[in-house]
Order: sequence, then structure tokens, then C-alpha cells
Amino acid sequence: MIRKAYIGLFFLMVFHNGFSQENAQRSKSSAGEADKREAKTVSRATLDHQRLLDSANFHKRTDLEKSIDFIAKSISALGKQGNKTALSKSLSTLGEIYLYHRQYDLAITNFKDAIAAQSFNSTKIQLGKAYVLNVQFQEAEDLLLPITDVRNMVPYQRIQLYETLGDANKGLSNSKEAIDFYKEGLNIAEKNQVSPKIIDLNSKIADTYAGEDKNIEAEGFYNNSLSLSKEVAPARLIQENEKVADFYNQKNRFQDEIQLRKKSLSELQQLGGVKEADKRKGIAHEDSITSQQINYKIANAYIAQDRLDEAIPYLERSIVEADAEDDLVVQKDATRKLSEVYRNKGDFSKALESYQDYVTVVDSLYIRKEQEISRAARLNREIANKQNRISSLEQERELSQSKYSLAVTEQKLFEENSKRQLWVIYSLIFGLLLMALTALLYYRSNKQQKLANNLLALKSLRTQMNPHFIFNALNSVNNYIAKSDERSANRFLSDFSVLMRSVLENSEEDFIPLSKELELLELYIKLEHSRFADKFDFEIEVDKQLDADSFQIPPMLLQPYIENAIWHGLRYKDEKGLLSIRVKQLTNDLLEISIEDNGIGRKKSAELKTSNQKKQKSKGMGNIKKRIQILNDMYKNKIEVSITDLNENQTGTKVSLKLKK
Repeated sequence: MIRKAYIGLFFLMVFHNGFSQENAQRSKSSAGEADKREAKTVSRATLDHQRLLDSANFHKRTDLEKSIDFIAKSISALGKQGNKTALSKSLSTLGEIYLYHRQYDLAITNFKDAIAAQSFNSTKIQLGKAYVLNVQFQEAEDLLLPITDVRNMVPYQRIQLYETLGDANKGLSNSKEAIDFYKEGLNIAEKNQVSPKIIDLNSKIADTYAGEDKNIEAEGFYNNSLSLSKEVAPARLIQENEKVADFYNQKNRFQDEIQLRKKSLSELQQLGGVKEADKRKGIAHEDSITSQQINYKIANAYIAQDRLDEAIPYLERSIVEADAEDDLVVQKDATRKLSEVYRNKGDFSKALESYQDYVTVVDSLYIRKEQEISRAARLNREIANKQNRISSLEQERELSQSKYSLAVTEQKLFEENSKRQLWVIYSLIFGLLLMALTALLYYRSNKQQKLANNLLALKSLRTQMNPHFIFNALNSVNNYIAKSDERSANRFLSDFSVLMRSVLENSEEDFIPLSKELELLELYIKLEHSRFADKFDFEIEVDKQLDADSFQIPPMLLQPYIENAIWHGLRYKDEKGLLSIRVKQLTNDLLEISIEDNGIGRKKSAELKTSNQKKQKSKGMGNIKKRIQILNDMYKNKIEVSITDLNENQTGTKVSLKLKK
């Protein structure tokens, strides 16, 4: 019996071994065919990936959305396995696209992802540039300093490395270290005859010396950059000419500045226009040097020398050229400067005419800014959607890689059931973590988008206040002109220009110091009082214990309420009225500003309105309500406003505004 059992066991083992060998041969054959198919698939995916990457680079400068689409397709073409080197190239290219279009935060994110996939020195240098452009100088230095010890780096990359380190140290105000890095890069560029970088580094060394008031050294390097630019290209020579002219301007060498800028104008005319030159050089048009800009700067140099008659032709030429090129910014500045020149010469009629042209240009610029804000908001949404799509592709690729690895593991661990189950558990946990991370990123993205929308809306509303305020104030000037009161009109225009300069300077700020706002309001009330001196007196009382500089207030927040008090309350009063503004500190963190008038009251004012006026809503008050609503949403009930009747007979009005520190 025992012998029969041994014989049976022997035949069973032989059968099992034979069956296992047959399965192993089949598995090897199947694996060989699978490897061949996989090799063909990988080769095809690599070719498709490179083709799509080339297309993205081709459209990088001209079409942001199309280039991002090609990047997304290149990542998708990598398939489930995904070559990490190819993925790193895609993400690095995407970072370069965002860098070119000044989306620095997105550029930094994608460069970091590229380095995480596969670390290349070229990608780290690009990330360093993005940090510098995003004013993160310390991060740039911390990233790039270790790379200086890397050997066998391509000369051009090492030049870029030292140049970026120089930029970072210049941003950190380490001028000596910045110059040392620039000179290291310059030595390599001269040794390898990299002409564009030789010019760049000479110019940057000169800029750094100029910032340290080392004028002799700065001028020497500027002369180097100028002489080298003549040999490279006329367009580059114009850039260096203007940079050196700016240096002369800072040192009050106005005659040298004028001569150099006139040379730039001559070079620009020979090039046949800046747009074509910039296209050849690949320069963004908003950064290009234009003849209207140069003419405007020449005029400023003449004005600085009090040579007003020589400045006027250049200002007029700048205005005409800016109008032809649709350059509203330069046209606005040149028109305003021309008005000031005529005013200083005593030609007030031409000054007023130029100022009216300036107001018209400001209106056009305001409309364009609104359109640009709308386009920017749309572009940001589209970029965010495309970036989310790329992130989703990357997550899908990672998930597919996880599934593929799991399938391979299951095949290899056919006889190790316990390990296979362990891999399944780990994969499930990874999937849950991935889903949780996706949800978190989605939540943060929505939160950031809401904040960005609020900031855009707030900026739009704030810029709307300036034209509204300008039109109302110009009515007062028109009244003096109608009365032929030239002296009062000139005096009013002089004070009004001071007020408008301050208003325009504050138009880009969300908050300004309370003391500054009170100064502007006092100047505004004086202007209105000069017109309605027989209608009201005014008083401004500020709590003596109040530190006005410690409180911040949105600019132009109080002016519409004061304007309403004068125009709709005090102006229709039979006897002389009183406008009172009181600023009182309730607590350490709470301030109350009250605006009181003993005018005819809101009810009587509404009855006096014409039918046409009743149909029109007050843009100023509606604007203020929207601004307060957005600010309170962003800063959690920072501003509280209440409007009440001052007396029981519904005469007089009191506006109470409470502001938290």
C-alpha cells in the first residue's frame, strides 16, 4: 500500500511539473508578443508627443489657448504608462508658455511639477527666472546656488544661471554679489562669443552700478552695450539707446538724453516702424519702444530745462503719433503735459483746450480698461479650465499607471494571494487619497477664483468713480466760463488739477490713510464752496485723540455723500446752510464719520426732481453701495453706513459711516 502511494505521488509530481513548464512557455511567448506590441505603441506615442510639443512651441508667442491645448494633447498622447522624461518636457514647455504670457504663478507651478517628474538643470533655471519675475528673489537664489557646482553644463545654460542669480541678488539689494554673478556670466559669454548675452550682461552690470550711484563704472558698461548693439541689430541698438537715455535723465544730463533719444528716433524711422522690427526680434508689442514714447520723453527733458517752446512740438508730435497708433496711455500723458506747458506759459485758452482733449482721452482709456478687464477675466477662466484639464489628465495618467501596475502585480503574484490582496488594499487607499486631494484642490481653486472675481469687480467700480467725479467737477468750471469769470475759472482749474492728480494717484489703491482722504475731501468742499459761497458754510471736526494715519479707508468713499448734501440738500435752501463733517473714534478699533447738512431733506429733494431725473438712477450712490457690499464680503463687515433725517420735519440729512480698523 505504501509502495503504491509513493508511485502515485511520483506520477502526480511529474504531471504537475510538466503542466507548470507548459504554462511557463506559454506565458513567455505571450509576454514576448506583448512586449513587441508595447514597444511599437511607445514609439508611436513618443513621435506623437514630440509633434504636439513642437506645435505648442510654434503657437507659444501668438496663441496662448492653442498652445495650452497642444500641451494637453501631448500629455494625453503619452498613454497610461507615461514616460516621465516626456511628461517633464511637456510640463516645462507649459511653464515657458505661461512665463512668456506673464502668468508667473502658473509658470512656477508647472516648472515644479516638471522637476518632480524628471529633474533637469534647464528646468530649474527656468523656474529661477519665474521666481525672479514673480519677485520671489530668495527662492530663486536658494534654488540656483546649488546648481553652480554642477560640472559639464552647456555654456549657454551656465550664462543663464549666473544671469538669473545676478537678477535675484539685485532684487535682494545685494549689488556686489549681483555684479559678481553678472561678470561670471559675461566672461563665459565672451569666451564662447554669445553676442546677445554679452550685450544683456553689460547692460545689467551698468544698471546695477547706476543704482549704486557709481556713474563712471555705469557709463563705461553702457558704452560697451551701445557699441556691441551697433554690431548686432538696429532694433537692439534702440533699446540700449533708450536705457542709457533713461540713465542720463536720472542724472539730470538732459542735453545728452535729448541727443541720444533723437538718434533713437532716426534709427526707428530707418527700421520702417517699431512693429515690424519687434516681429523680427520676437518682442512683445506692449514692451516695445515707440516713436510717440521717445517724443514724449524728449519733451519732458526740454521741460525739465524750462525750454517750454522747444517741448511743445515734440508733445504735439507724440499726441498725433499716439493717436495714429491707438496708444491711449501715451496720448493721455502727452495731452496732460501739453496742457500744463500752456498753463505755465500763461496761454490758458490752449491749456483749457488741451485739458478738454485730455478728459476725452481719459474717457476712452477708461472704456478700454473696462474691456481689457472683461477680456482678462474671460482669459483667466479659460486658462483655469485648461489647467484643470491638464491636471485631470495627469491624475488620470497616474491612476492608469496604478491600475496597470496592479494588473502586472496580480499576474506575477499568481501564487502569492496574500500579497496580491495587500496591493489591492493599497491601491484603494491611494484612490481615496487621490479623490480627497482632487476635492481639496477644486475647493481651493473655487475660493481663489471668487477672490479674483471680487478684486476685478472692485477695481472696475473704483475706476468708474473717477469719470463720474470728473464730469461733476467740470460742471463747476463750465459755470465760471459761462459767467466769463476767467480768474475764478483759472483758480478753480488750478485747485481742481491738484485734486485730480491726487484722485488719479489713489485710483489703483483699495485703501488709503484716513488723513489723506480727509485732505482730499477738504479740497473738494472748498472747490464747491467757491461756487456756492452764498448757499452754505462748512466745518470739519476731527477727534484730537484720533490717529488718522492708523485707519485705512477706500478712496472716494465719502465724496458722493458730501456731493449729495451740497447739490440736493443745501443748494435749494433759501437761507444759508451748514455742512458738518465729524470724525470720532468710538473704540480702539472702531471709527465713526458723520456727514450732516441742514438742507431741505431727502423728501423735498425728491419732489424737486424732474421726470427725466427720476428715471435716471444715481450712478455715484449705486457705485458706492456695490463697493461697500464687495468690501464687506471680503473683509467681513468692515464698513457700515446709515442715512437718516436730521430733524423730525424731515429736513436735514445725516450720513453715519462706521469703519473698523
